[in-house]
Amino acid sequence: MTSGHAPTTLLVTVTGLDRPGVTAAVFAATSVAGVDVLDVEQVVVRGHLTLGVLLGTADVAPADLDGLRARLAVAGQELGVSVDTEPGTGETPGRRGGRLHVTMLGRPLAPTAVQAVTAELAARGANVDRIRRLASEPVTALELDVSGVPDLGELRSSLTRAAVGHGADVAVSPAGIVRHGRRLVVMDVDSTLIQDEVIELLAAEAGREADVAAVTERAMRGELDFAASLHERCAALAGLPVSVFGAVQQRVRLTPGARTLVRTLHELGFTVALVSGGFMEVVGPLARSLGIRDARANRLEVADGRLTGRVLGTVMDRPGKATALRDFARAEGLTMDRTVAIGDGANDLDMLGAAGLGVAFNAKPVVREQADASLTGPYLDSVLFLLGLSADEIADVQTS
Repeated sequence: MTSGHAPTTLLVTVTGLDRPGVTAAVFAATSVAGVDVLDVEQVVVRGHLTLGVLLGTADVAPADLDGLRARLAVAGQELGVSVDTEPGTGETPGRRGGRLHVTMLGRPLAPTAVQAVTAELAARGANVDRIRRLASEPVTALELDVSGVPDLGELRSSLTRAAVGHGADVAVSPAGIVRHGRRLVVMDVDSTLIQDEVIELLAAEAGREADVAAVTERAMRGELDFAASLHERCAALAGLPVSVFGAVQQRVRLTPGARTLVRTLHELGFTVALVSGGFMEVVGPLARSLGIRDARANRLEVADGRLTGRVLGTVMDRPGKATALRDFARAEGLTMDRTVAIGDGANDLDMLGAAGLGVAFNAKPVVREQADASLTGPYLDSVLFLLGLSADEIADVQTS
């Protein structure tokens, strides 16, 4: 009891081995006239239970409150769990502003990574209100509910710096209603949805793979204008027969977790779209194979059944990808805060910046530094953890 006032709240904390009936027994013991349930949190970790119940007791007589605490003690003894009670006074603190979600992923996730991130949050005056595990394999994923954040943009960069030295990925996304309901997810294709660069697969058919790969790498790092680099690389494809597209389609390798990601998003009612600086002749069939309706990419000019080495129309470049994202959102009737963009290269930066959540996947340093979230593991479906889904929920979709 504090300040000599009658207790107006009672915090009940139950810990011990979990078993059926514990929660029911605790609430049976607290069933006293005038008692209100103000808050409840319960978690079970490897069979060990922690249950916290905050009760309003302002209208309970002192004798009845003593009886309530005695019944809780007896219930704890019968159940073999520890029951602690702590009376308090005053109003229950309200929810603090500046709420967001911080997702941490690692293979494995080191305690030092969690310490570094939570220490950085504390240093900035933010509070961790709740932590829940989203997955334990093949990656460990934790979601932290955080409040009291003064500057979201500055926090993102500081948490990324804190986590990267401990081999962990960290993502920051706003809390609130935007996390619920239908969303649009737009993905880059080369080195994101798939493990390959399509233009390099085409160049291999012409014996020019090494030359084209070198130009691609410089463009993805942001060292070359994408449109100019694309024209230079496409020139190496001149003379290839159109049958090369079928051969390349057979060689394309989906990124691990890609099918799981797309299927789960579709089950959630989300719209999935592809944008690519590659070629529609390969991207189109790939999209159809995954049940993806919307895709935009470049097209190659063909004459007499062979590639001319030229691109038709306007190049799908960095601004073009952001425009495509906005067009897809407008067609779906969704605001931009309900969009997610995923990419790896410098030509994805405008798209990642325009989206409500921009995710850098196995990206170049310049992209990781500017994106809302960065994932460095091999599994594309890790994006689902950033949307708040757990491994169990994802597995339910795959078995349905």
